[in-house]
Amino acid sequence: MKKLLNTLYVTTQGAYLKKEGEAILVRVEHETRLRLPVHNLEGIVCFGNVLCSPFLLGHCAEHGVQISFLTENGRFLARVQGPVSGNVLLRRTQYRRADDPEQAADLARLFVLGKIANTRVALNRAARDRPQADGAPALRQTSAQLAQCIQSLQQATRTDQIRGVEGQAAQLYFAVFPQLITASEPTFAFTGRNRRPPRDPVNTLLSFLYTLLAHDVQAALEGVGLDPAVGFLHTDRPGRPSLALDLMEELRPFLADRLALSLLNRAQLRPADFKPEPTGGIRLSDDGRRTVLKAYQERKRDEITHPFLDEKLPVGLVPHAQALLLARHLRGDLAPYPPFSWK
Repeated sequence: MKKLLNTLYVTTQGAYLKKEGEAILVRVEHETRLRLPVHNLEGIVCFGNVLCSPFLLGHCAEHGVQISFLTENGRFLARVQGPVSGNVLLRRTQYRRADDPEQAADLARLFVLGKIANTRVALNRAARDRPQADGAPALRQTSAQLAQCIQSLQQATRTDQIRGVEGQAAQLYFAVFPQLITASEPTFAFTGRNRRPPRDPVNTLLSFLYTLLAHDVQAALEGVGLDPAVGFLHTDRPGRPSLALDLMEELRPFLADRLALSLLNRAQLRPADFKPEPTGGIRLSDDGRRTVLKAYQERKRDEITHPFLDEKLPVGLVPHAQALLLARHLRGDLAPYPPFSWK
């Protein structure tokens, strides 16, 4: 259980939430673990096997406390809210900002800024941890080039310019990505990013982790009442969660790339965990997918100190914290939006 930005996150399986007077009680195995006044909360997010009493549901609806239900792995299921909600105002603000080229560019720039800054952290860490490695000079050089991309980003005023800087930074980063793979297995050689379908094991692993992350970010946005389909950096397209893709940009290096490298470098995945398809693509085997899912869920349970909030929280709640910060920014309660910064 974690209270963050006036939102209660309940991740303890078998927890039961009930109303007692003007307070919310969280009980686990007939023991009260937490008691909070309703007026101190803006929302409750329940993961997995978490139950709420009907009286609590009604009480929260009357007091404007939104309750969201997600699977244990973080996929959004449903949301309970009262008949008059601030979400419509939040979404109207989101739509207006997305339709305003200047304001959309301001947010797009911050998403990309977070992404490039976090990729630099990944490269700098690898160069520092293995200073004598053959690829260390290339990592340091690319980090310096990414710093120049950040400077270019500050000068970009249009969204298409920001996308151009993001594309350049991604090309630089993935050009030295092979230097981050220390596994000697030839099957895990990486020659560049490819997808739809991914044509080598490393790209298959990255695409799978990006899909998991996109689902988590979409659930987080749904949980705070934002429309995942309307983004600022990614253009609108039927069926595409553009805002989820926006928000996940800053989280890719920390939540997906880092885990992919760990799985490969620690030999948790083997060549047999990847299977060729008739279309020429490569997919994860059932065993390989189970290995990745287990590692992903374990990673989400690790604790970090959020760089902006200065609070400890599980890694799995980082997308929810960023979604809350984005919602607060759009409501005018926070300026500017603080992208996640990996230290």
